[in-house]
Amino acid sequence: MSNRKFDDYQLSDEIRRALGVMKFDLPTEVQREVIPKAIENNDLVVKSQTGSGKTAAFAIPVCELIEWEERKPQALILTPTRELAVQVREDVTNIGRYKRIKAMAVYGKEPFSKQKEELKQKTHVVVGTPGRVMDHIERETLDLDKIKYLIIDEADEMLNMGFITDVEAIIKQLPIERVTMVFSATLPKDVENLCHKYMKDPIHIEIEATGITTSTVEHHVIEVREEGKLALLQDVTIIENPDSCIIFCNTKDQVDTVHDTLKNAGYHCERLHGGLEQEERFAVMKGFKLGDFRYLVATDVAARGIDIDNVTLIINYDVPMEKESYVHRTGRTGRAGNAGKAITFATTNEGKYLKSIEHYIGFKIPSMEIPSQHEVIAGKVEFEEKMSGRRIVKNNKTERINKDIMKLHFTGGKKKKLRAVDFVGTIAKIPGVTAEDIGIITIQDTLTYVDVLNGKGSLVLQAMENATIKGKKLRVSKAIK
Repeated sequence: MSNRKFDDYQLSDEIRRALGVMKFDLPTEVQREVIPKAIENNDLVVKSQTGSGKTAAFAIPVCELIEWEERKPQALILTPTRELAVQVREDVTNIGRYKRIKAMAVYGKEPFSKQKEELKQKTHVVVGTPGRVMDHIERETLDLDKIKYLIIDEADEMLNMGFITDVEAIIKQLPIERVTMVFSATLPKDVENLCHKYMKDPIHIEIEATGITTSTVEHHVIEVREEGKLALLQDVTIIENPDSCIIFCNTKDQVDTVHDTLKNAGYHCERLHGGLEQEERFAVMKGFKLGDFRYLVATDVAARGIDIDNVTLIINYDVPMEKESYVHRTGRTGRAGNAGKAITFATTNEGKYLKSIEHYIGFKIPSMEIPSQHEVIAGKVEFEEKMSGRRIVKNNKTERINKDIMKLHFTGGKKKKLRAVDFVGTIAKIPGVTAEDIGIITIQDTLTYVDVLNGKGSLVLQAMENATIKGKKLRVSKAIK
């Protein structure tokens, strides 16, 4: 069973091609368990730790089962945070890229009107936070008639953040004939009750082979006085010299202090916490993914929603007060089979939290000595060499899948009575271009975006400069985004 490949599943050529480009070769354990059962339309309750590949476990079957012709949303994916909503939408878009699956994310702190307009377009998958999804349902801007798949991601965090009432309210609005999948790192009683209440004979899948924390992560704790933490942080980062590192703090004030100290010491770093504007948070996440900086200082807002395969070091500057947070934080490293390390700074006052974490994860975290000045001096040259270079991102799936895609912008849309079929009909007549080379088409009132696949963008751009669509001459250019 463990030797199964994605080719062994009943997946379409378009989905298999996307997985190939993204270098998804062998399914992870959760994917092996979930994909065949999800494709058979079973309700599933999946307990699986963070970093185990569960987004793809539900995104692959959902993209496979979506009917492209249907304009109304067929899948609704609920996530506890905006960051995770954006991450999941990106994953669904990548996996469904060649099938032209249109996924969109809805969340708070973004103009409602913008999302309302986008929901008028053909949309296959909606990913959203419960509050904003409920908002769209109440204002009748999200059509639920054709929803066949409901996925509740990070259900335990939904509970922690007080979203379970919203989740229940959403479920009650959905068609009864649907497939429901619940994914959670832990399964508290309230989540189990929710599953029993709204699911039909769900199959329970528990991925426990590697324990509650990933076996590829090496765990350590260093005992330190509060006033010695900042100096210790710099010494540890010099010794460890990570390719990429997230430093977790419990409060946004602590994040600001640590970030400013590192910045002043010449570190390429950014910060992430709930006090920042949403746009800034997304920009920081994107920059970290692209390798623009090596160190990210964050509160637990980043413990979910960052999917980067080569974060080599996690530092818990503060011991998390909730034991589950330790699992989510340290799950940011050791992903996709890579090795990772998690180092926790613990003061005497934090002993009870540490004991609670150790009881929860099932082992005592080994102690680590404070680095000696001799070790720090010895590691300084190599550290400074790495600091002066740019971080190399080894596995940017989105960049790879977008490499041969050009988004074109046309100056005409619904007001000129243009439809997707008009664009496809015209573009597919260009010599050397077929309908297979045309991706997602987004038609707005006065403009249209067309994704051209397979490196044919320049060819289409040139040909369309002198062509008409439905007898109308439109200006065409390469889209800015």
